[in-house]
Amino acid sequence: MTISAEDVAKIALLARLELDEETSALYAGQLGDVLEYMNTLNALDTKDVEPLYSPAEQTTVLRQDVARKTNKREDVLANAPENDGTFFIVPKIV
Repeated sequence: MTISAEDVAKIALLARLELDEETSALYAGQLGDVLEYMNTLNALDTKDVEPLYSPAEQTTVLRQDVARKTNKREDVLANAPENDGTFFIVPKIV
């Protein structure tokens, strides 16, 4: 499957990215290569191949998921355009 530079420009517009024509052409080639490789993988017969990994069957070796405060309220509110010292102030949406 081939991807044109125009297709890349449409995708970039949807993603709110600004790409010049040269970059769009470069990405079109790269995306085309990825899709061509996926077609190669789709041609393989994997009917009798068992999956190698399932996250549901594995145990985690990471830390316990425990809620804890890591940020100070003042630091978080400092990034807000408007706040009242305790909460964010946002526009009313009805």
